[in-house]
Amino acid sequence: MNKDTIKVLIAEYQQRVLDVSFVDRPYVMEENLNYVFVGLRRVGKSYLMFQHIHHLINAGHVREEILYFNFEDDRIASLQTEDLDLIKVCYEEMFDHKPIFFLDEIQIVPQWERFARRLADQGYRVYITGSNAKMLSSEIATTLGGRFVIRQVYPFSFGEYLTLSHINISDPNAVYRYPTEISKSFESYFRYGGLPEVVQIADKRTWLSSLYQRIFFGDLITHYQIRNDYALRVLIRKLAENIKQPTSFNRLANIVSASGKKISTDTVIDYLGYLKETWMVLQVENICAKLAEKESNKKYYFSDNGILNLFLIDPFTSLLENLVAIRLRQLYGENVYFYQKGVEVDFYVIDIQLAIQVSYSLLDPDTYKREMNGLIKMAAHIEVNEMMIITKDEEKIIAIDGYSIQVIPIWKWLLPGR
Repeated sequence: MNKDTIKVLIAEYQQRVLDVSFVDRPYVMEENLNYVFVGLRRVGKSYLMFQHIHHLINAGHVREEILYFNFEDDRIASLQTEDLDLIKVCYEEMFDHKPIFFLDEIQIVPQWERFARRLADQGYRVYITGSNAKMLSSEIATTLGGRFVIRQVYPFSFGEYLTLSHINISDPNAVYRYPTEISKSFESYFRYGGLPEVVQIADKRTWLSSLYQRIFFGDLITHYQIRNDYALRVLIRKLAENIKQPTSFNRLANIVSASGKKISTDTVIDYLGYLKETWMVLQVENICAKLAEKESNKKYYFSDNGILNLFLIDPFTSLLENLVAIRLRQLYGENVYFYQKGVEVDFYVIDIQLAIQVSYSLLDPDTYKREMNGLIKMAAHIEVNEMMIITKDEEKIIAIDGYSIQVIPIWKWLLPGR
């Protein structure tokens, strides 16, 4: 790699990152820690880097301290492992400052983790992004030696989406001042998800389809050298169609095999692992299941409603529950479960003992009875401090058998400061 090219890029990136505009997201980073930002493609990991760069500049750092490098830049496509240290050498020839490293999509370069570990050992502050969770495998985590904090980046929350749509959600009367705007924004967010770029795009479905194809062929088929691409396509579609139901490895293998392309249970397990590693799907376990069942019989959700919606014909109930799953994972991390023991409750947040049912509407008597019965029977066997039913539009408080159950429309539940 030519040193002059690297120096040109260092200077160019220093100016470019300061010219970027972004929505300030509520990610707090400690001053003396190193971070790895992970998540789905186009979820905004790079912009989170830009946000932190701006915060550092506002706190008194100078532009010349910033060493941002984008490893997806086609001008450095030939960059190899041995060239990584050359970036540091070129910077030191240009500036007298101690650099703060921002390494964007560095997982493209083989053995990048050794370079990152060495920088951390030498006392540099380092920020890394990556779209492939293989960079968090046990082997690489051991190499990084606990010197980095892992932060998963999620699609925009509804509050962030409203901010990007120029609706002042910090106004305590926003619901009353902007009812039409909030309603219109929610319908778009509900159907097309919260990936930052999708807000400004008119043909959202085409953009999402193009992104999915890039993830499918680039991050899955090519990266994992998958030969049976048809089986993987069917598996993804079946996960989308069964978004609300716990699904076992064996059942998925049988469903995919019935489509005409035989696939083993072991291969299904591998494919599900790849989908998780590329951040396309989230998985939720049954809190009251035995260990073996926890692993083999899970619920699978998509990390963005827009991508899920590509596969659905009648999407509303699935999109509703999927959106709740995304928000709960964003708020509570891995401490989100479902409950299935005689009855089923869609979500249980163990940290705050919150039980949630998700139902598009409670107007049907059978639906009303089923949702109430699940919550009340669950509360007889596991500690529950709060019960909630999230709907599309309905809102009320239900008092039943000594319990108070809040029914709330999803758009209101998603608002910040609820």
